[in-house]
Amino acid sequence: MSEKKIDHTRRNLIVATTAVAGAAGAGAAIPFAWSWWPSERAKAAGAPVEADISGLAPGELQVVEWQGKPVWIMRRTKEMLEAVRKSDDKVTDPKSEVAVQPAYAKNENRSIKPEFLVLVGICSHLGCSPQSRTAEAKGEMGADWPGGFLCPCHGSKFDLAGRVYKGAPAPVNLEVPPHAYLSDTKLLIGEDKKGV
Repeated sequence: MSEKKIDHTRRNLIVATTAVAGAAGAGAAIPFAWSWWPSERAKAAGAPVEADISGLAPGELQVVEWQGKPVWIMRRTKEMLEAVRKSDDKVTDPKSEVAVQPAYAKNENRSIKPEFLVLVGICSHLGCSPQSRTAEAKGEMGADWPGGFLCPCHGSKFDLAGRVYKGAPAPVNLEVPPHAYLSDTKLLIGEDKKGV
């Protein structure tokens, strides 16, 4: 039996190269795996939003952002609530049968408290943002206009409960997001577990 001297240089080179390649692969995989987890910004975009409604006067509209969408909070007057009742025969879904609101907002006023309306300000037609129009805008809206929302892009009209008028391109009412009252002056949008 002959004993040859074994040269371990080649084997050591292969082992070292494999170790370096493994470390580089792990180094590349870690940032790739981290990219699958949502960022803090992405988490915050879906988080509930608190709104202070203490300064909202009757007839006023406040806009807050939730999930990158405008959310309208309107404090309706008695006249506005009466206009909602008078719109029943003019809107396509007067009883809010299409589920674009939580169960607790499936009522005549589409709200928890009749005085406060909370809507996502995005038209159900093509995603445009309607504009608030007062009852005084009779000239541009027609003599019997009680006030509400108009989508300037394609002409969809909504009443003061966010219900779409008959004949409009929008197929359904404006969305009522999940929301809850934390107090008489604080509203939580995006979560209704604490709802009253």
